[in-house]
Amino acid sequence: MDLFVSRDDAASATVVSNLFIDEYMKDANDAQIKVYLYLLRMMSAGLSTDIPKMADLFNHTERDILRALKYWEQKGLLRLEYDDLNSLSGIKFLKPNTPGSKPKIPSPVSSSVPVTLKVVPEEEDVPKFRENVSYSKEQIKEFKEAEDTSQIVFVAEQYLKRTLSASDIQSLYFIVDELKFTCEMTDYLLQYCLDRGKESFSYIKKVAISWAQSGISTPKQAKALAGTRYEKYVYTVLKALGKSNVPQPPEADMVIKWYREFGFPLDIILEACNRTVMATDSHRLEYCDKILSGWKNEGVHHMEDIQRADADFKRSRQSQRVVSSVTAKGMGQFTRTDYDFDALEKIMSN
Repeated sequence: MDLFVSRDDAASATVVSNLFIDEYMKDANDAQIKVYLYLLRMMSAGLSTDIPKMADLFNHTERDILRALKYWEQKGLLRLEYDDLNSLSGIKFLKPNTPGSKPKIPSPVSSSVPVTLKVVPEEEDVPKFRENVSYSKEQIKEFKEAEDTSQIVFVAEQYLKRTLSASDIQSLYFIVDELKFTCEMTDYLLQYCLDRGKESFSYIKKVAISWAQSGISTPKQAKALAGTRYEKYVYTVLKALGKSNVPQPPEADMVIKWYREFGFPLDIILEACNRTVMATDSHRLEYCDKILSGWKNEGVHHMEDIQRADADFKRSRQSQRVVSSVTAKGMGQFTRTDYDFDALEKIMSN
């Protein structure tokens, strides 16, 4: 489910406090600045977003996004709210204050919509790695020629369908050397990122660091982590289709496709679910996928578009009925002829 960041006076322009630019921006890193400005933009326009969308948009991991949110909370610019399960449930913007002063308590400016992402561990609990380490030409040469690591390079080039650059090799070396990823783990890491359309080694490296900081060292652990981090909208949609069990990867992937690839908001997807449940008791995912694929092709973006599509379909069906009626009447105008089959048989026998 989306995490909404909104306020009443949504505008076409995003206003950024001069105090933020003068006092806060200079000490923030790239991800932190992007996240803060993007949330401001979403709030100003009354649009929705969520952690995975921001991670994909800025080519960061979800952990990077969550750290950025924690950073701004520590600076007194955001307030993060959590539900009873300690999952992030809302964001509130706070008025920027001169650093060192106590932030004022604001009135709520955001809605609280639950998400299923866990709270980021405190910095002291997260393992540290030398992210800027650089390897010499001799080390790179040895890495490319060694039996085990040369196989990793070969596999990566096969997956990416290109020759790895010097920068790519540096990142791959870092993942194996600093993060201690095995060949099997590195292979799964590459597949995981490529399955999500991410071919940049900058992104692949960030995912690897995120896993290492979470204590993930085997493909089985990585798969388990991915399996427990579905957004709440996945469970909501599957429940609407009558599925209350733990989502299987193919089921979750289909729902994620509707949400991310097709770009449908939750209300559109749930409308398709309602129509599916009313129409069939079996193969509901496939049936719902056909509905949503059709709406995507017809340019449906809002509930009003569905009403328009329904009206167009109704007119089309009425036109088909008129054509069928006219055809049937035309066929009925042919003169019926009565044949004497006995006489015809005698003629044929002579």
